[in-house]
Amino acid sequence: MKRIVARAWKLIRGPLQWRVLWFAHAKFMIGVTGVVRNEAGEVLLLKHRMWPAHRPWGLPTGYAIKGEEFPNTIVREVREETGLEVVPGRLVQVTSGYKLRVEIAYEALHAGGTLKLDGFEILEAKWFSPDALPEGVQESHVQLIKSDIPT
Repeated sequence: MKRIVARAWKLIRGPLQWRVLWFAHAKFMIGVTGVVRNEAGEVLLLKHRMWPAHRPWGLPTGYAIKGEEFPNTIVREVREETGLEVVPGRLVQVTSGYKLRVEIAYEALHAGGTLKLDGFEILEAKWFSPDALPEGVQESHVQLIKSDIPT
């Protein structure tokens, strides 16, 4: 059976092979999170409108657009949600997420801009010391903040 499959695979070269691979493999959404810090070492947290009421605070996060480089996802998401500019830094974490989702986190440094919230998604944005986070921060984000303290 393996020989037959191997021969068939060689015969269908090109775009048809890619279509077979596409149908045979899982599709993923890529969630990208930014651990954004200012020069004082404070972390940017956003109060998200669409998150559960008991844990509305979290880091800037969003989904990568097809073909987008993941560090640029954080630059785009922070700009869209807050109006602030950031410079992406090192990769902090890559994990499998819920169902067909991959979670990627980068550190980022605040580089300027004027705070202007996207009122549809974001209710509030504030800078917090990593040792004085508000109630209702998503636990996975607390872990990212605590594990990514600059040395």
